[in-house]
Parts: sequence; structure tokens; C-alpha cells
Amino acid sequence: MRMIVPVILSGGSGTRLWPLSRQNLPKQFLALAGPDTLFQQTVKRAAGVPGATAPLVVASDDHRFLAGEQLQAIGVTPRAIVLEPLARNTAPAIALAALQVAERDPAALLLVLPADHRIGAPERWVAAVQKARAQAAGGALVTFGIAPTEAHTGYGYIRCGGPLDEGVFAVERFVEKPDAATAHAYLADGRYVWNAGIFLFRADRYLEELAEHAPAMLAAAREALANAKADLDFIRVDREAFAASPSDSIDYAVMEKTRRAAVVPVDCDWNDIGSWSALWAIGPQDAQGNVVTGDVVARDTRDCLLHAVGDHLIATVGVRDLVIVDTPDATLVAHRDRVQDVKAIVDSLKSAGRGEHVNHRQVYRPWGHYDSVDKGEHFQVKRIVVKPGASLSLQKHAHRAEHWIVVDGVAEVTCDERVFRLEKNQSTYIPKGSVHRLRNPGTEPLALIEVQSGDYLGEDDIVRLDDVYGRHA
Repeated sequence: MRMIVPVILSGGSGTRLWPLSRQNLPKQFLALAGPDTLFQQTVKRAAGVPGATAPLVVASDDHRFLAGEQLQAIGVTPRAIVLEPLARNTAPAIALAALQVAERDPAALLLVLPADHRIGAPERWVAAVQKARAQAAGGALVTFGIAPTEAHTGYGYIRCGGPLDEGVFAVERFVEKPDAATAHAYLADGRYVWNAGIFLFRADRYLEELAEHAPAMLAAAREALANAKADLDFIRVDREAFAASPSDSIDYAVMEKTRRAAVVPVDCDWNDIGSWSALWAIGPQDAQGNVVTGDVVARDTRDCLLHAVGDHLIATVGVRDLVIVDTPDATLVAHRDRVQDVKAIVDSLKSAGRGEHVNHRQVYRPWGHYDSVDKGEHFQVKRIVVKPGASLSLQKHAHRAEHWIVVDGVAEVTCDERVFRLEKNQSTYIPKGSVHRLRNPGTEPLALIEVQSGDYLGEDDIVRLDDVYGRHA
């Protein structure tokens, strides 16, 4: 049986499920459909394919620690985590994976998987992958088409041609997202499937197709990987070389041009969770058709998605067909039929120079997280949690001083020439300009309150002198 390397594509800008999803915490890293995140579900699902190796993850540089920690949480050691220094769409990302795999085994099969999909019947999906193996091993570029359940206008479609093997068909053509009338015609025709963006092909065959149809893209990916640097558990490709690559999807760059495209139709309860209405459709609905998460009191409320984060109560009376999502720093109220327009809200935030589309109030770091509890013109209060054994960088600030008060656990503090411990209810002062570090030497999380004071309190007022995570800014 030919080896299959799962390639997990973990890009994403976090716009369609705002305010829960943000630029620095996009939807694949959220637990939206079960206890595991969508990223973790994808990795576990891939592991269920016979002959699958450890996954190769292609992720944004900004999400490297999220990907690494979520793999560790489910006990998976990846084949590699390749970091994209900037977004160039799916075709160049897959090229990086194909080049990396082809160095050892050019004929290995790549199973390309978006990290943010939910599949409710994974056994049927695995069976579809098994059907595709022989054609992929023989040189076909196989995609998986989802059997449509409605005349959806938000997906691209694939028209199935003649049979190539049992359950495998030639691709007659790819078509763009249709209008409603065309979508109904596709559904009635019976030969159209939704384009899910899942693929199976040999690494060398994908590279051959790129050489023919997108040579500049292949050259840029090859140079970017040749000049890559190892950084902890990550492979950092060269930014300048990768930036020279055309930005294009695999559909446009390869699949619509190749003469060897094949498709396997599959009914596997698939959903790309592309909007809040999609999450409402797959969620556990109560007797009134509501999908409820968190602290919610609903009266005379029907067919709504109500999502509360933390201890903030959502209360509704006499409403229908709404999406209400409350987070500590932003609340979305939208009609379920208009949630596709959430992206316009995110665009407005960007244009206004605001930050609610980038981070939550609680911001994750490789050492733990912090929550901005309060802030004013010349002060800011944060609650900082440091994981056992973890440490912040050795750093200094030009514009602010800090007070640290330990509320749980034990802290090891470096302040200039002094190194000392603080326990619960103890505190210290870090003067402006002092070289300092915070470390958790214990086996339990360290929690402290940090009060910053100064004329500038931005996160960029950090000069890192030493960092175990390889960060410079």
C-alpha cells in the first residue's frame, strides 16, 4: 500500500465567524463542533486513513504555536510544520508540502485537507479516500466532491464525467459559485457535486503539473524551501522567495488545467462552517430550534444561535432567526440570513484601524496567555497566566514600568541582577528600562496581575534580549 502523507492546510484570516474567530485565532483553532478544535478533528480524521503517516502541516507563521500546542494536546508529533511567511493561497502552500515530501519519496500520495472543515461521517469519507488510491497512485489528481443536499450558491461545483474506476469519475468541468437558478439546475441534473477543496495525488505528479501550468510558482516555492531555516519544531521558508510566488488556488493553477483530474463523490455530512448560519444548522438545536452555548436565558425565542463567552449573560425575549455572539470585547447581532455580511464588519474595523478583528481580549502566547482587564490613558491592567515550566522572554521596556502581584502559583523573577521567587499574595516592581524575565518554575499554572504605567503601553514596546521561542518582536 502506497504511503499517504496528510497535508493539513491551516491558513485563514478569521473573518467569517467574527467575533469568535479573529486573525490571530481563526476558526480552525476553535472547538466549534465538539470538544476538539476543527484543526484537531482534521488531524485525527487523517490518522484514520489506512497507511497514513504523521501529518505535514502548512500554517501561517502567526499561528505556529497554536498549531504546535494543539498537536501536542492530542498526542500527535507532525512530520513537519512548514510556516508560510505570508499568504499565497493554496497552490503555493501545497507546492511547499510536495517539495518537502518528494525529497524522500516522490511517489508518496499527498492527502490535502483544509484544517477548518467538519465531517460528521468520517467512515464514509475514509471509504472515499480508499476508492481514490489506485487512480491517484496511477497519476490522476483526485478531488473529492460532496454530494449536494441543497441548491447552495456559496460553493463551487464539479460536473462528473465518465467513470474511471468504481466510484471514481473523470472531471468534466469545474464551475464557479452559481446563482440560485443555476444551482437548482445543478441539483436536478444529478451529475454535479460541491467542490470541497480536498485532494489526493502523488507529490511528483503535482510538481509536474505545476512545472507545466505555473512554473513561476514552482520556482518560487523551490527557492523558498531551499533557503528555509529550522526553528525549534518549525521549518521557516524564505520570505523573499515565497513572496515572489503568484498567489493562486490549486483549482485555478492546476485542477482546471490538468488533463488528469478525477473526482470521487462522497456523502459524508460535510460542512465547511463558512458562516454562523452554517454553525446553527449543524448545532444541537433545542425544542425551539435554538443553538445555545454559554450563559443564556431565552424566552419566546426561536431558531436563533446564541453564543456567550465567559460569564457574561445573554438574555433574549421575543426574537426569531438571530445570531447573537458575545465575547468580552465585541458582540455581534445579525439576522441569520445576513451573516455572510459579517466580513463587511471586519473590513470596517480594519479601515478604522481598530484591533478587534486581530485579537481577542485574551491573547495567547507560547508561554500561556494574558487578558487585558482594564486600561486608561497611562495605565493598563492585565491578568497573566504562565504554563508550568514556561518563561517569558528576557526583555525591557522603554516607556513603561510594571507592578506584578502573584495570585496563584509561584513566580521566578529576574530583574536586572536579581533573581528571586514570589509566592501567592507577594508582589514586586519592575522599573522602566530594567532587564527582566518572568518564569513559572512550578508544576501548576502561575497567575498574576500586572499593572503597567507609562506614557506608551503598546505591545511593540518590548526589546527581547533572549527568547526560548525564537521571537524577536
